[in-house]
Amino acid sequence: MPPLALPLEVFTILSRLVEERAGLHYRPEDLDLLRSKVSARAEMLGFGALLDYYYFLRYDALGSPELDLLVECLVVHETYFFREGDQLRVLVDQLLVTRFQRNPPVRIWCAASATGEEVVTLTMMLADAGVLGKTRIVATDISERALEQARRNQFRGRALRAMARNEPNRWLRREGERIFVDPALTASIEWKRVNLIDPAAVSALGQFDAVLARNVLIYFSDETVRRVVASLSQALIPGGFLLVGAAESLLRYGTSLSCEEHGGAFFYRRIS
Repeated sequence: MPPLALPLEVFTILSRLVEERAGLHYRPEDLDLLRSKVSARAEMLGFGALLDYYYFLRYDALGSPELDLLVECLVVHETYFFREGDQLRVLVDQLLVTRFQRNPPVRIWCAASATGEEVVTLTMMLADAGVLGKTRIVATDISERALEQARRNQFRGRALRAMARNEPNRWLRREGERIFVDPALTASIEWKRVNLIDPAAVSALGQFDAVLARNVLIYFSDETVRRVVASLSQALIPGGFLLVGAAESLLRYGTSLSCEEHGGAFFYRRIS
């Protein structure tokens, strides 16, 4: 069955509603992408038109929880172990080393942890450096479904695609296509559901020596990026570091953070 029709005017109000809730930004050229994902959800609930589904989301008493479920269908969980690992290695081995010596515990926040591969990679590096016990790690995501999967501590074989097939790793155990991580690592992670466009929720987490918000800003509009980066900046202690993805630059947003290069990777640091 083909997806339900999504006229441009309905796309406009529906995509705006999604952006208000989750920050996800859809351009007109993304119309077919949004239609395919929203149609499946709308038809499952018995709606024959996406305008009716929009009215339900916007005005019905049950619309708000349904909108959260729709967002679950829209968020992208593209992640794997050791993705852009050089940046994490520099953070652990160079940028935070004096803090582990002088001011433990060091607080680190993985702000868009998805199904957990990134934050687990970080814990491996911290453990190998002998400083995991001096670290407090918070991992958050907007998707409760992704967090539930992360808490199960089971990963698919494709999560290893940045590693050689037989590359040894003392923290990982393979059983066919399933990957299990040493429970001692995942036990050190505090998992929470947080919407990055909610400044109150971000503020409630406190402040951190480092914040990882990698490969998430690409899904936001420029206006949303500015607001989210402002919240993330406030979540850093003076001198703290913000990490974004290799394809994400904050320079055009006029952020107050200082852009620095360390070990061939770029970081943003809160000066004061």
